[in-house]
Amino acid sequence: MGNKDQYDVIVIGGGVVGTAITRQLTRYDLNVALIEKNSDVSRGTSGKNSGVVHTGFNVPTGSVKAELNVAGAKHFESLCEELGVPFKRVGKLVVALTKEEIPDLRKLKEIGDANGVPELAIIGEDEVNLREPNVRGIAALHAPTAAITCPYTLTIALAESAALNGADILLNKEVKKISGVMGGFQIGMGGDSIQSKLIINSAGLYSDQVARLAGVRRYKVWPCRGEYVIIDNAKSNLLTSMVYPVPPKGGSGLGVHITPTIDGNILLGPSAEYVKHKRSDGTSGATVTKLLREAQELLPALDPRDVITSYAGIRPKTVSSSVGGFGDFIIEEALEVPGMMNLVGIESPGLTAAPAIAEKVSLWVEEKLGLQARSSFVSEKKRSLPFRERSFDCRQDLINEDASYGQIVCRCEMVTRKEIVEAIQNPLGVQTLSGIKYRSRAMMGRCQGGFCSTRIVEIMTGEFKVPSRKITLKGRGSELFIGSTKEARQHED
Repeated sequence: MGNKDQYDVIVIGGGVVGTAITRQLTRYDLNVALIEKNSDVSRGTSGKNSGVVHTGFNVPTGSVKAELNVAGAKHFESLCEELGVPFKRVGKLVVALTKEEIPDLRKLKEIGDANGVPELAIIGEDEVNLREPNVRGIAALHAPTAAITCPYTLTIALAESAALNGADILLNKEVKKISGVMGGFQIGMGGDSIQSKLIINSAGLYSDQVARLAGVRRYKVWPCRGEYVIIDNAKSNLLTSMVYPVPPKGGSGLGVHITPTIDGNILLGPSAEYVKHKRSDGTSGATVTKLLREAQELLPALDPRDVITSYAGIRPKTVSSSVGGFGDFIIEEALEVPGMMNLVGIESPGLTAAPAIAEKVSLWVEEKLGLQARSSFVSEKKRSLPFRERSFDCRQDLINEDASYGQIVCRCEMVTRKEIVEAIQNPLGVQTLSGIKYRSRAMMGRCQGGFCSTRIVEIMTGEFKVPSRKITLKGRGSELFIGSTKEARQHED
């Protein structure tokens, strides 16, 4: 990968939308590359969201968001099946705690019906209790087609599929300059440069900055931080569906959401707080406490002792905190820079809309270049069930075939040495501890890597043939070790 300097299309940004577009374009006879400034794909908003496949009942009718949300949701299950990515249709309940909130449920249903969301229904207290015995509520809007997936697993799978089908995935490459040349653009990335006929700007939080590099100055992105709390998977029996409150009036958020994950945890969040800097993705104890308290209004059985960690993602808003309200997706060719497609403000439901956005952008590429389908496109990737999800007999068979299946490295998540090695040998060539984490689920359990991280580093040093001080958390500047204890003691002496 990354051995060419002439391309038909360059995609900037390795989130779920950028990787979906790149994969979609590899269906055609094109030279395509994706540029990502981080050491791996899915390191921004795409890896730090709820993993919800939204139905589209809370998006204004007639908006680009509504259109692409509903269209993307229709194709999401088949996309996950193709890529071997977990997908589960768990349904969603928007719960009213008071009689005064019930009219708001009806309004949401009206919007959903107008947007073409199927099977929406208002249910009463008895049915709420029947579906979710641990949830408080006197009524709810039930959306049975709502689903969950794993957002970073999907993004990685899209990128790996694109690479398998011939796309160059250029990691650790930050776009510094964009200039026009005969027949297209020249993209400067520090000491490297490549040329392309078309550019697709899918840089998320940084889409406005990338646009300005090409001379497009009309976009502005405001960063809005959303914090999440992760509940131990030992409490997965507390609910089966997503449970949302009636959206509060005013402000930038929709209230705390309670979301089961593919892997059995429960997510609380997100919060919604405009921040000054696009890298302000830290969490706070005060917000964790607030999210837990709000979630307990709907799910009283939640206990602070069940919290295992928290994280935050930054959403790219196209409306400021002073203005507030709805901001639509911007998906358009820059009139002042023909040949550059800008995707700005792709926040929620961007994950759900990603397949539809990819299709929409590919139609634009077809208008510009014409498209000829590739007969060699490989669409399917068989999912390998994690060791922890296999039957006892199947586990024993695997161990008999390869003894490394019998070496449990991460006890919390039952991740084997074999699975760690497979993650290390990933098609994108990612060599960071975070990259291994997101491909294997090691270090995601109760201890958060407290017991297994050193063992994983040891395996990585052996596989990569590098000393441990070369291993990083997420790329340059995040080194895990500065030297050995022995060396430090010798220096002291």
